[in-house]
Amino acid sequence: MSLKTRIKGVLLDLDGTLLDTAPDMVASLEPLSEKHGFEMPEYNAARDYVSTGAAGLIRASFPQLNEDQVMALVPEYLDIYAARLADETLLFDEMAELLELLEANELLWGVVTNKPAFLTDPLMKSLNLYDRCACVVSGDTLPQRKPAPEPLLHGMAQAGLEGPASVYIGDADRDIEAGRSAGMITVAAAYGYILPDDAAENWQADHIIDSPAELIGILNSYTH
Repeated sequence: MSLKTRIKGVLLDLDGTLLDTAPDMVASLEPLSEKHGFEMPEYNAARDYVSTGAAGLIRASFPQLNEDQVMALVPEYLDIYAARLADETLLFDEMAELLELLEANELLWGVVTNKPAFLTDPLMKSLNLYDRCACVVSGDTLPQRKPAPEPLLHGMAQAGLEGPASVYIGDADRDIEAGRSAGMITVAAAYGYILPDDAAENWQADHIIDSPAELIGILNSYTH
């Protein structure tokens, strides 16, 4: 399939957009539950909070904890998670085909995430994705994190892209805010990890997709 589009590149959030990391991130709560006597959260309830990061996931999963207790558990949780980064993590359905289509049509793709590099890099490498990327920008690559636009601007600079010819896809309001501020075309990934009291329709994205394959039609709508 050929893409007839003026878009030159697509940047993606990691958790909940490119990769379904929830199985490993939620499973990493189990040793904490067993060690500290907490009740293990139900999977689908915890899944919604994966994009909030380690502290957000712990906070939502163990609501009896105060903020100091939550933060004290973060290093322990990250050690557990780092040891099983890609045990069950996979590309979302249709994402492998989408990436192959982008590459076949010489469109660049890359990752801009708030996940720290010590988790992002080995995860991407374990799934043989790292060397295919035009850029990988992690949450600690710069002093700023999304929703600030700087990580996206940095990623575009690494890849040689410009905002008006670039798309950013993410599954959180901060992703869309960062993309808009960076001058990019924004796409909300409604298939990702969205909080129960949130909705992709509220983020003011240029487009909303329910599956990665829907991006193809969006790309082709931006003609020369």
